[in-house]
Amino acid sequence: MTADLHTEVLVVGSGAGGSITATRLAEAGLDVTVIEEGPWISPELYAPFSEAEMVTKYRHQGVNAMLGLPPIAYVEGRCVGGGTEINSGLYHRPPAAVLADWRHRYAIEDLDSDDLSRHADLVEEELSVSRVPADVPMSSDVLDRGGRALGWKVVEVPRLFRYPDGDSSWRAGVKQTMTRSFIPRAVEQGARIFPDCRVQRLVRQGDRVLGAECLRMTSTDGRRESFTVHADNVFVCAGTIQTPALLQRSGVRRNIGTSFKAHPTIKLGARFASPLDDQGFIPMHQVKEFAPDFTFGGSVSRPGYVALAMADDWTANARDIEDSERVGVYYAAIRSDGCGRVRSVRGLTSPLVSYRLTDGDLSRLARSLIHLGELLFASGAERLYPSVTNAPAVDSPRQLVKLWDAVTRTRSNLMTIHLFSSVGMGERREVTGADSHGRVWGFSNLYVNDASLLPDAPGVNPQGTIMAIASRNCERFLATR
Repeated sequence: MTADLHTEVLVVGSGAGGSITATRLAEAGLDVTVIEEGPWISPELYAPFSEAEMVTKYRHQGVNAMLGLPPIAYVEGRCVGGGTEINSGLYHRPPAAVLADWRHRYAIEDLDSDDLSRHADLVEEELSVSRVPADVPMSSDVLDRGGRALGWKVVEVPRLFRYPDGDSSWRAGVKQTMTRSFIPRAVEQGARIFPDCRVQRLVRQGDRVLGAECLRMTSTDGRRESFTVHADNVFVCAGTIQTPALLQRSGVRRNIGTSFKAHPTIKLGARFASPLDDQGFIPMHQVKEFAPDFTFGGSVSRPGYVALAMADDWTANARDIEDSERVGVYYAAIRSDGCGRVRSVRGLTSPLVSYRLTDGDLSRLARSLIHLGELLFASGAERLYPSVTNAPAVDSPRQLVKLWDAVTRTRSNLMTIHLFSSVGMGERREVTGADSHGRVWGFSNLYVNDASLLPDAPGVNPQGTIMAIASRNCERFLATR
């Protein structure tokens, strides 16, 4: 039986935001407790992007969808380390132009590019952020080769990977997930981690949160036991979907879950003349010619993912699955004008998530899909498989124009792994859920410190932005407590 306990700081969630929060505050000498709904699984236990990893580390085993036309599939990490355990480790610094726009539109105080760069410097050193020391995988070279052939801007994105001395191969890199980096540091400084433990609701009194009512899975017989964590300060870092859901369950609803944003993504499978020898890895090159409107990159291309890329016209494409070792999966991700909602509904364990694309978003998706096709043909692709229902495979650049009318609300099959903005920070109280440093409006000791705070889509992989802002907010908290 877990006894009730008291802590100076309760952190709900252990992903990028939660782990950095726990580590920064524990290393400053505070008593920190972390509650994580998912299990604690060694990052060495399962192959990246394997079925076993998906079943154990993803929420709902990777099957989630936003309601809307079209619906958008998405994934969430549900384990100690959160999304850092399952993502590709690609890292972008917060774009200066995006930060300037956010400062102006949402009146965010102290969101200075130079100051945030100081936090980014620190995170990058702590996580060994770097580019691949030697040759990149074949699937990544596809993007580089095609972009250079068309004269488009191509970048190799740094990653949270450490390379052992004497081995500069891209295969040798070890991803610095939170369970390999910040979590051990927090534990070393005395932080307590409770995995397999769900926060049912926050306990409130006036403008203060007194703690959290928790439900924990016991390790012996699978039963659940309840206990309460009493806390002086609470940081909710449960992710873009679960953070607003918890706040709403706890009666905190003002501008919570109403401004959710994502990077909607459309895909093409691409068959080449020769096998790709790296289908279990994510390409590190991205094509930025059309940024910030849309970006091209590579996805995981294991056989199951290739089959999924071909499934939109399976009757015609089924025979091509025999060539799966020659197929890579690539994407176009747009910076969306649309937005969505996250709503906790009484009686349902999971929140309802919805998203509405604008007509401009659909046009952007169609345009990006065609340009992605041009890129892949320029790189030597023989055949393309669009993620559009009943759209035939494309065998030449001339056929790409047919995809323009095929990208509709009823035929497009979209997904995303980039979720943010469901709380939003800034001094404009009418549109934000928290102030410029993550303190939830109306509360003196309740904070959000994860992707939920980003007030809009950043147009790049958000991990670096989340980490830098989380570090900044911890510094502010320690300076003003």
